[in-house]
Amino acid sequence: MTMPSWQETSAGSHKLGSMARAALWLVQVVGEGKIFTVAELREAFPDVAQIDRRMRGLRDYGWEIATAREDPELLSQERRFVTRGKDVWVPGQAKSPSHKASITNAQRARVMQGDGYMCRTCGIAAGEAYEDGVTQAVLNVARRRVALVGGEVTHELVTECQRCGRGNVDRTVHLPEVLARIEALAPLERSVLSGWVKADQRTYSSLEFLWGLYRTLPEESRQAVADALDLDDTDN
Repeated sequence: MTMPSWQETSAGSHKLGSMARAALWLVQVVGEGKIFTVAELREAFPDVAQIDRRMRGLRDYGWEIATAREDPELLSQERRFVTRGKDVWVPGQAKSPSHKASITNAQRARVMQGDGYMCRTCGIAAGEAYEDGVTQAVLNVARRRVALVGGEVTHELVTECQRCGRGNVDRTVHLPEVLARIEALAPLERSVLSGWVKADQRTYSSLEFLWGLYRTLPEESRQAVADALDLDDTDN
């Protein structure tokens, strides 16, 4: 099948959706390995609402599009087209992935129980008021993209409040990075982290509590703390 133009809305009798057109735009305009901006994407598709979200859907079909989180050379509004995936403009190639299947009530109940009935993004509990005091948290179960140690990508169920789920932030979990950071911990740090993980809650030491208070103090009061610690200008 001849590759259609990204500017077309159909290829023969087959209608091209915005995700397929975004894929074609990446191939025909940007090119693999090249950088583009969110503004350039939106300018190319002025009549398509949330075209950046449509493009993110390509990740479900093997397309790799890096953000500043994965590629430190990128600015916040830049993206890098890394790898081309399935030809989603070809009929049958853009079938909904299995992870898009409906979540059952039994799955939802099990996930929320395992997550302690709290949002695993912001930490708020069901029915708890947000800091603005305007609304209370309502919890849902979402699918979070997880990059595994072997390079595979899967989607795991996680509890998330409606406010966090409403955003467009890429919350992909890079498990190899997390595990590598754990391996680099000193024995004492590892022991402390183990306690937090076991309790599923971080406890603050008296030193951390005092440091938090110190950071809020005006300059004169900070100097009083320094004097109490017998610090002077020669200390490092």
